[in-house]
Amino acid sequence: MKVLVSGASIAGPVLAYWLVRYGFDVTVVERSPVLRKTGGHAIDLFRPAMDITEKMGVLPEVEKRITGTDRLRLYRRGVVKPVKINLGNIYQAASDRHVEIMRDDLSEIYYDATVKDVEYIFGDSITGISDDGKVIFENSAPRTFDIVVGADGLHSNVRKLTFGQTASEFIGAYLAVVTVPKEFGPDGEFMNYLDVGRMAGAYSATHMDDARAIFLFRSEPLDYHYRDVPRQQELLKQAFQGLHPEVNRLLAQIEHSPAFYFDSITQLKQDTWSRGRVTLVGDAGYCPGPAVGGSTSLAVVGAYVLAGELVAAGGDYERGFAAYEREMIEYVRNSRKLAHLAAKTLIPATPFGLWALANVSRVISALPPSISRALAKLSKSGTRMHDTFVVKNYDHLRTA
Repeated sequence: MKVLVSGASIAGPVLAYWLVRYGFDVTVVERSPVLRKTGGHAIDLFRPAMDITEKMGVLPEVEKRITGTDRLRLYRRGVVKPVKINLGNIYQAASDRHVEIMRDDLSEIYYDATVKDVEYIFGDSITGISDDGKVIFENSAPRTFDIVVGADGLHSNVRKLTFGQTASEFIGAYLAVVTVPKEFGPDGEFMNYLDVGRMAGAYSATHMDDARAIFLFRSEPLDYHYRDVPRQQELLKQAFQGLHPEVNRLLAQIEHSPAFYFDSITQLKQDTWSRGRVTLVGDAGYCPGPAVGGSTSLAVVGAYVLAGELVAAGGDYERGFAAYEREMIEYVRNSRKLAHLAAKTLIPATPFGLWALANVSRVISALPPSISRALAKLSKSGTRMHDTFVVKNYDHLRTA
């Protein structure tokens, strides 16, 4: 069977890897002219995504490029002395198996694992999909596929072509990521500046020759065009005025940055991701909210499950899509709940919330890992939600 996947970031290459392994003929189309290296931020892989990455044989490459950020120095507005937090203990409370890696590094690793067996078309995009599988491209000649998968992110083109306007929820905050000089992010430590309704920070990694500044802030919906970068930069400066001298230094780098990302933290609320021979995977179908819901792990798991359920259905895409959605829906809904909680926690709305975040984090980070894990397991907040997903084994299956 011929499968077209739109998007070569995370979910696309992972899906391509497993589909090829099961005997499908896979083409991946990517709008960018090259594999994206856009200064992406650090992302988390939790146990189920780690298990799948290990099954793909690329875990050693992932471990070589972890950020190594295991300390956090938290400055609160109006408080001179920072709170020092052991991030390793925080992560261990959330998951028994976890790494943090730059998004671009992870994308490259998954791409390298598939490039010899998958047809990649860069610098092109889908403009039309007919019921019989005929796909119209912006640049290439039309082609026909048995299955089309949108793995093209929160602003998915495939989703718009297939479903039109879909339900989403603005969580009430914005995220910005800026590439800055290495000096702003000491290796192994996340410099964090916190105030009511806003958080800024900077970090780097030993293998990186630059650093990342990340900004999260609460807001009502803002008026800007998604391509109007100067307007986005001005909104960001306004939101963080007066937080801390180091934050002012980070903001001064914006105009000189080689990479700037700005977007609302928006959660997709669609509970079905398939129509006809088209389905969605990862952020394209069920983004719980950038930076707050573990969307990368969700994308890796979703891609693996989609491939497995398609082969389990013998290539019958209707049965395969339905089984895929049944397997993933609870995980998706729990990720949405966790994203709301994370957004409220990471961007405190009150002075007490600010104090609680700093001091509860400090206490948890000081506990022995076994105790912090036990407390997290008792919590009803869903902190260990990712680890509760059981990865199915499809290895014995092949297409006819």
